[in-house]
Amino acid sequence: MRKRTSNPKDFGKVAVLMGGWSAERQVSLWSGEGVLAALKRLGIDAIGVDADREALLTLPKLGVDRAFSVLHGTGGEDGTVQAVLDLHGIPYPGSGVLASALAMDKLRTKRIWKAERLPTPDWRILGSVADAHAAAERFGYPFIIKPAADGSSVGVSKVKEKGQVEAAYVDALGEGRVVMAEAFIAGGEYTCAMLDGEPLPVIRIEPAGEFYDYHSKYISDDTRYICPTDLVPTHEQELQAICAQAFEAIGGRGWGRVDFMMDANGAPWLLEVNTLPGMTSHSLVPMAARAVGMDYDALCWAILETTLHQDGGAA
Repeated sequence: MRKRTSNPKDFGKVAVLMGGWSAERQVSLWSGEGVLAALKRLGIDAIGVDADREALLTLPKLGVDRAFSVLHGTGGEDGTVQAVLDLHGIPYPGSGVLASALAMDKLRTKRIWKAERLPTPDWRILGSVADAHAAAERFGYPFIIKPAADGSSVGVSKVKEKGQVEAAYVDALGEGRVVMAEAFIAGGEYTCAMLDGEPLPVIRIEPAGEFYDYHSKYISDDTRYICPTDLVPTHEQELQAICAQAFEAIGGRGWGRVDFMMDANGAPWLLEVNTLPGMTSHSLVPMAARAVGMDYDALCWAILETTLHQDGGAA
């Protein structure tokens, strides 16, 4: 839970961790630059750290009191950096080791949701192009092929015909990735941000392309975001409650985001949890926060406040 303060000195010296070594390095740098500038505007003693492995292992030498990590993707978002910070005894906002690792692995996230009877599209693991063709027979066209453990829609394809199957599989495979196929849910794309255990307003996404891919998220100015949505308030509350359950089911804490599709009947289908969402100019958590009167700087402050209850590291 957040421990409120109005004194920037209560945070001590804050390291904003950005960059990293994943496929999402550039997005992380954009997020980190935004957060660092906000913290400085707020009078917080903050420094930016382009966090390669050596920088993380020597972080205590910088004399920091806490870290604000926006290290997206492999390494930064899968529990690795969280474990390092725990070992250093450096508090940080967001999910801990277990929840971070689970959320990064979409396959295991979906298994947990299914066990909890939460709605998520059907899926199967792909070990070959032949498996991908078998998935096409099972799900029909279109369907989704994607890595089981990557973010920012890296390697995700909407497969609309047989001729696209092999290329989509190869793109998702990358180097040593587990690949999965997922049934495509025809309907609207939505997301629900979480802050201190409470859901923020739902955002409807109208991507510029076929679906909400990397280009739509971070490059295009044509993707539309609707917040507040035109959902009936009681329906939105139901959706928020399901997203909160999904976040809690994998052990999420502090802040994050739950992405889902909504079919023609208004039913949600959970896609994934993002435990370290983007904080760029195109990002969704700042957008949802603005809908409840919280600007970017206030959001960064609120996120950092969730570390003040931690004593000697994250629980």
